[in-house]
Amino acid sequence: MQTWSVVAIESPERKDRLAQLAGNQAQIRQCPLFLLWLADLARLSHVAQGLRQSHDGLSYLEMFVTAIVDAALAAQNAVVAAESLGLGTVYIGAMRNHPEEVAKVLNLPPQVFTVFGLCVGYPDPAKPAAINPRLPQPAILHRETYGLTEQDEAIAHYNATMKAFYADQKMDVSGNWSEHSTQRVASAAALSGRDRLKEALSNLGFLLR
Repeated sequence: MQTWSVVAIESPERKDRLAQLAGNQAQIRQCPLFLLWLADLARLSHVAQGLRQSHDGLSYLEMFVTAIVDAALAAQNAVVAAESLGLGTVYIGAMRNHPEEVAKVLNLPPQVFTVFGLCVGYPDPAKPAAINPRLPQPAILHRETYGLTEQDEAIAHYNATMKAFYADQKMDVSGNWSEHSTQRVASAAALSGRDRLKEALSNLGFLLR
């Protein structure tokens, strides 16, 4: 059903406004191309209306989940393609901090939601950046059934790896990965406005039955 779309932004004025809505992230202003990846149920609604067909199924949570998955898959394919051409990318999840305002900037119709942004540009060779280490395989790969406590040893190893990475990259992150990640889910306030996402989605025309 291809329930995704993307908006390409090159206008400095529009990038500046989007940067403001995403916590003033400088890379949004600096990148030559900023892509906004959308969960888009408006297109199917429009098509169904044109055919005078019911589209009640679009109001269910399943279709919203489908649209989120579609947008994420499309974006990751774009990242792989961009990197194969020597380009660099940065995901911007903070586009979800103010969904309604972002929708106004992009002139989104009802039932369209910005899942995240993606900065695209050429990396500065004078400022090489290391790749952020990821959780080791024993923490994410499960065989036959899911195991939670079995991940503890791998997570402990990863905490040490990330603490060293934060220091090496001079990142303003205190503690290790477990501590940093726990802080980000400690309260509604830690969600940077995304605690009201259900309300925002309702305002954007998603019923989510």
